[in-house]
Amino acid sequence: MKGDLLSHADRAMLQDARIYVAGHTGLVGSAIVRRLASNGHRRLIFRTRQELDLTRQNDVRRFMEETRPEYVFLCAARVGGILANSTYPAEFIYENLTIHSHIVHEAWRAGVKRLIYLGSSCVYPRECPQPMKEEFLLSGPLEVTNRPYAIAKIAGIEMCWAYNRQYGTRFLGVMPTNMYGPGDNFDPETSHVLPALIRKMHEAKVADRPSVALWGTGNARREFLYSDDLADAVLFLVNLPDPEFDRLLGTGDAHPLVNIGSGKDLTIRELANLVAEIVGFAGRIEWDTSKPDGTPRKLLDASRLTELGWSPKVSLRDGIARAHRHFLET
Repeated sequence: MKGDLLSHADRAMLQDARIYVAGHTGLVGSAIVRRLASNGHRRLIFRTRQELDLTRQNDVRRFMEETRPEYVFLCAARVGGILANSTYPAEFIYENLTIHSHIVHEAWRAGVKRLIYLGSSCVYPRECPQPMKEEFLLSGPLEVTNRPYAIAKIAGIEMCWAYNRQYGTRFLGVMPTNMYGPGDNFDPETSHVLPALIRKMHEAKVADRPSVALWGTGNARREFLYSDDLADAVLFLVNLPDPEFDRLLGTGDAHPLVNIGSGKDLTIRELANLVAEIVGFAGRIEWDTSKPDGTPRKLLDASRLTELGWSPKVSLRDGIARAHRHFLET
C-alpha cells in the first residue's frame, strides 16, 4: 500500500472512535494528538499526571473501565538523556516498568482493539550491526548508560508479544529513532542531545561567549526524526487494514515491532556544527573527551515501514530551525 495517507475507506480508526493517548503532553504524545485532531477524530481521551497516576494499577484499571478506549497510544514514559539516565537509574526502570505493564494489561482487560507501544532505539545492543533491524532485539549487551531504561522498554515490547500470543490482542511496538520537535524538553539536566544543543548554542550566542563545551568526542553517530513525522508514521500504521497490520505483529518468536526512522545519520560533531549555524552561534566548540559518547552508532533499518509506502517529510535542517523557533517561544 503506497502513499503516506490511507483512503477514508481503508482507515481502521473511525472518526468517532474512542482514543486514549497516554502521555499526551509530551513530545511524542502531543504530536500524535495534533495529528489525530487534524484528521477529525473527536473522541480523544487524556488525563494529566495529576488526574491519573499511571504507576497505580487500580487507578489505571478504573480509568480503563470507565472510558473503554478502542485504541491506545502508549507514549507515557520517564525519559531523558545520558545525564538523567545515569543519575536516576532506579526511577527510570521502576516508573517505566510499572506504567507500561499497567496500561498493556488493562488495555487487554478493556478489550482495546489496537495498541501502539512507543519504544526507543536504545533497546538494541550497544554493538548492534548497522542499520539496526527489528530482529536484532535481544541479540547482544545493551549500552550501560541507559540500560535500566532500555530493559523497561524491552519488557514493554515483550508484554505486547506475550498478550498477542496468549490473548489474541493486536498490540504493536514501534521503535522511533531520536525524536525532536514542538513540546521537547530543553532542560540542560534532563534533555536529549538535540534540544540540549539548541539551548546551549542559543544561550552562548546571547551571552556572546567565545566557546561552548560539549560531552564526548563528537564521533558518535545519531539519526533524528521530527516529531510530526513520527506521528504521521504512527497513524499510518494504526490505520492499516487488518491483513497488513497483522503481518507486522509477527509470528512465533518474532516480536511485534516496527522501526520508525529517517534512514540518515550524522556525527554529533556534524550535528553540533549544524545547530550552531542555524542558531547563529559563531564561537568555538570544545569537546570534553572525559565524558561518555554513549552508543557508537544508532541507525535504524526502517525498511518494514518504508516498503508499506511511508516516508518522512521534514528535513533535519528545517526541523532544527522549527525546533529553535519553538524554544524561543517557550
